[in-house]
Amino acid sequence: MNEENNELLAALDAQPTVEVGAVVTGEVLAIDNDRQVVIGIDGTGVEGVIPVRELTSDRDANVEDLVKVGDKIEAVVKMPVTSETTGYSYILSKKALDARRAWEEAASKLTEGEIVEAPVSQVVKGGLVVDVNGVRGFIPASMIENRFVQDLNQYKGQTVKAKIIELNASENRLILSRRDVLNEERSAALARIFDTMAVGDVVEGKVARMTNFGAFIDLGGVDGLVHVSEISHERVSQPSDVLSVGEVVKVKVLGLDKDKERISLSIKATQPGPWQKAAEEAPEGTVLEGTVKRVVDFGAFVEVFPGVEGLVHVSQISHKHVENPSDVLTAGEKVQVKVLDVNPDKQRLSLSIKALQEAPAREERSSSNNSNNNSGERRSNNGGNRRGGNNNRRNNAPMNYSTTEEEGSATLGDLFNLKDFD
Repeated sequence: MNEENNELLAALDAQPTVEVGAVVTGEVLAIDNDRQVVIGIDGTGVEGVIPVRELTSDRDANVEDLVKVGDKIEAVVKMPVTSETTGYSYILSKKALDARRAWEEAASKLTEGEIVEAPVSQVVKGGLVVDVNGVRGFIPASMIENRFVQDLNQYKGQTVKAKIIELNASENRLILSRRDVLNEERSAALARIFDTMAVGDVVEGKVARMTNFGAFIDLGGVDGLVHVSEISHERVSQPSDVLSVGEVVKVKVLGLDKDKERISLSIKATQPGPWQKAAEEAPEGTVLEGTVKRVVDFGAFVEVFPGVEGLVHVSQISHKHVENPSDVLTAGEKVQVKVLDVNPDKQRLSLSIKALQEAPAREERSSSNNSNNNSGERRSNNGGNRRGGNNNRRNNAPMNYSTTEEEGSATLGDLFNLKDFD
């Protein structure tokens, strides 16, 4: 009898000890009426049980969809069962084992500086709650973007890339930064762009965001700025009046500043300019309707196309003498003009209003001369003196005199022969 007792004690001593916190492997023996998974712990001869709350975080999950009788499963020993009526020796937890391994993996990624993909499970006031392989993590609002974000709800349901920057498993504290990932991606994109892109290149980009002073265009991880003055040839008050976020646009590279990491872009430089349109649609002789934009001492500027203004010189306003253009024209007035000359390279357009008006009738010069001669003869007959003779010569003086070098440089003394007054 003593020998049998000794053999029994020796057999019991040979059984592996099941310790709380240890990881054990076992076979699923059954799923009981309380939705608990009964496990035969390998090498121990005892059974453990995994309650549904220790199997999954989904309270509505169907246990039979998660495990089947005969499956092999690993779990953590949480505690011994104190009641002898249950028939089980230990409470096990698969969820705790998954969390432990997730913390270990997270610690490894923190050490290696690796990127994790984390679904956003909740948006709170201070940031985003994410799931990192079963571990609850948090991305503070300041760590979401490399710029200020007004509305965090846009991230709900998304899976974001982030880096673990702080970890404390004992306090269940896991802090991540998406901004660090974006900064690294931006640095790589900047290096690529500055190596491959040159001033004058035309590329495609997507409108990322807009401000009062312009629009930021995503060129593939890097934003370039289109100033409001470079959006269109026409005047733009607000970028949002002509662009929308997400819109794909063509842009021309105006400037690359590697030191300041700035890229200057233009949308209007990729579009035909208004002066090109003017040259094509309004050659010399074209009649257009325009709007007087402003009146100056030497004429008036008339807009004939959006962004194209031409000058009506004071001499081209009317066949009548115009002393002050503002006496004839006013800003905002609609007028018909004729194109006299167009120079798109110098952005100059010469216009005429009087070219579309009928010239006033002019008396024959011979009739005018005859009248003058008759008048002179009457004065001569009445006076017959030296002064009368001089008057005849003044009236008969040539009217088409010129002061150019080609046609001579006659003076008034030459014309009237002042020695006759001696």
